[in-house]
Amino acid sequence: MKIGYRTIKTAVGTPIAIWIAQILALTNFASAGILTILCIQNTRKRSIMSASSRFAACLLAMAFSFAVFETIGYHPLAIGLMLILFIPTTVKLKVKEGIVTSSVIILHLYGSNNIGFETLYNEFLLIVVGIGVALVLNLYMPSLEGNLKEKQRQIENHFSIILKEVAEFLRTGDQKWSGKELTETAHMLEEAKSLAYRDVENHLLRNHHEYYHYFQMRQKQFELLERMLPLISRINSTYEQSMIMAEFFDELSDSVHPGNTAVLFLQQIKKMKEGFKKGDLPQTRKEFEERASLFNLLNEIEQYLIIKRSFKKSDI
Repeated sequence: MKIGYRTIKTAVGTPIAIWIAQILALTNFASAGILTILCIQNTRKRSIMSASSRFAACLLAMAFSFAVFETIGYHPLAIGLMLILFIPTTVKLKVKEGIVTSSVIILHLYGSNNIGFETLYNEFLLIVVGIGVALVLNLYMPSLEGNLKEKQRQIENHFSIILKEVAEFLRTGDQKWSGKELTETAHMLEEAKSLAYRDVENHLLRNHHEYYHYFQMRQKQFELLERMLPLISRINSTYEQSMIMAEFFDELSDSVHPGNTAVLFLQQIKKMKEGFKKGDLPQTRKEFEERASLFNLLNEIEQYLIIKRSFKKSDI
């Protein structure tokens, strides 16, 4: 059974929050632990946003509770009326994430039967301790560098396999490939982008995230690879042009890495296009259609390389 960092933080932060609340001799000190549990998040950015929303909502709850309970009385119906006013206000102020957290404070104030300065001060300290402990713990986030590099390696390996299979089909017409790498790559890209987005939210001062843009680039390239397959399936004969392109795809499959060698391959494509134009014209309709598919395939792989050329690599 795998225990995640969020679970560990919750297990560590909850008793610390309760302990601090006990030292401060706060009423309902155990609620500081509840607030900490509710505020533990997966990323630094989400943590700060969550903490600010919950803190604002709790202060708002204290104001609403004082106004409603002291005016109408400490009756269950007063809670219903207060929530009717309170919840739309939090939504309007864009702090609705704090509704559950502030409910703890609302019920404390309702149970006090008398909201005075000491009661409000007690609740304020509970909020500070509970949310504060969670915020401090959330400042530490484990590095995702290793996971991101592994996802990058897996995706590049699958890209290489797909390009190899395309080269083999163009050379021999072999249709034994199951295509499972396509499904696996699509799944890997989704996981990689999700992981990269988490890493983006852990670096508050970084404006450019290499891995995030890298996986976005690979996603666009993968969509082009999927678009190429119907073109390839229309080629049932072996031509001089298909053999040349098979060799090109072989070379390309050996060069799938973060480095930018796209310019060299784009120059090769330019030469291939010039060579294809100088070749003999198709003799039959079938040959014409298949040669047209080859030329369209060349255009698609050119776009594939243009996408890679536009990627600005620094240190991944």
